[in-house]
Amino acid sequence: MRFVKPSALAALSLCGIAFLGACNAEESGSTLAVVNGVPIPQARFDFVSRMQAQSGQGQKETPESRKQLREALITREIITQEAVRKGLDKSVEYQVQMDLAKQQVLVNAFLEDYLRSNEPTEADLKAEYDKIKAEQFDPNAREYKARHILIKKEADAKAVLAQLKKGAKFEDLAKKKSEDTGSKAKGGELDWTDGANLVKPFADAMKTLEKGKTSDLVKTQYGYHIIRVDDVRTPQFPAFEDVKDQVQKQVLGRQRDELVDALRKAATVE
Repeated sequence: MRFVKPSALAALSLCGIAFLGACNAEESGSTLAVVNGVPIPQARFDFVSRMQAQSGQGQKETPESRKQLREALITREIITQEAVRKGLDKSVEYQVQMDLAKQQVLVNAFLEDYLRSNEPTEADLKAEYDKIKAEQFDPNAREYKARHILIKKEADAKAVLAQLKKGAKFEDLAKKKSEDTGSKAKGGELDWTDGANLVKPFADAMKTLEKGKTSDLVKTQYGYHIIRVDDVRTPQFPAFEDVKDQVQKQVLGRQRDELVDALRKAATVE
């Protein structure tokens, strides 16, 4: 498959509303290029490049990608100068968008500064993990690895059950007789389940079976099932280290929401 490189114009979307204020802010230092006498600061290039990397938009930086970004910023400056020449920066719509962009940049900067200063400790994350585990994990729960054969007509289902009782292999009969197209090719095998994703009569019957045992006919809206439980296990809750990043995001998200809520409560809104 061939990948088409984005044009310089397409790359103008690099600075969305979240970064618009920063991209257009006055910047000092070395110059990337000069367009019609107007310098493009190197800091602008560095900022956009950093935002690309953080958002995962860019591939590994190469001389070609740096050149492409430079051309995009030059094109951006050319179009911006032309828009100003036409007076578009004086429109009400432009001013409203700039106000919103400025607000967004400041909101992001404020929240990032707060979260950096209030980063949860390892103990905080472990406490949150333990809380989630206590709320969500049931050590008495069970998961089942089961197989089934689905037959729509009761008489045909009884005939299959009779063959099983005579010693026929469950997997072979499932492949030949089952009318469940999703599992028959696998000998009726289903994924590990606690039963929550199954219709109630099926789940109830499955949970009464011991490992290696086969049910009688179980009727559901789909027909008649013959169920065999191959294995039973206690669900495993993810280890702390495996979900630490997710827990951190959850804690930071809650801290952010609590901060915003406190600011709103303290504000005077008329």
